[in-house]
Amino acid sequence: MLIARRADTRARADFATWKMMAKLNGLSALPPEAQEFLASYKRLLEQMSEGEATEATIGAIYRAYYAEMGGAGTPPDVRTSPAEPVTDNVTAFRRPAPKPKRASTFSASAFGGTQKRPLPVALIFACLVVVYVAIRYYWR
Repeated sequence: MLIARRADTRARADFATWKMMAKLNGLSALPPEAQEFLASYKRLLEQMSEGEATEATIGAIYRAYYAEMGGAGTPPDVRTSPAEPVTDNVTAFRRPAPKPKRASTFSASAFGGTQKRPLPVALIFACLVVVYVAIRYYWR
């Protein structure tokens, strides 16, 4: 089953790549095997819908890869029935509930709390200026 899954994944990826290369006018750069599969895909498109032709071509590529990877006998069906199409996979954004504020009338530091007040930006800037000036005078 591991060989079958690998062959199916590789077949789907290669077919998508080959199809994109053909759309970008790079068909001549593909190997002859890929060109044959794309030619059979174009023939199948004339007879059936695009989805059916794609699955039929991927099935042919899958069988070829399964045999190439050492699979014996007929390749097993690795694709399960398609899941229900997802109609809406977007979750609405919700703001988190606001945290209740503390209702204390006294400062936390007055009672030995560990909460520290942040330094104002101007004080930090002034300290940086003092350090810069001190370093400039020290190096002279």
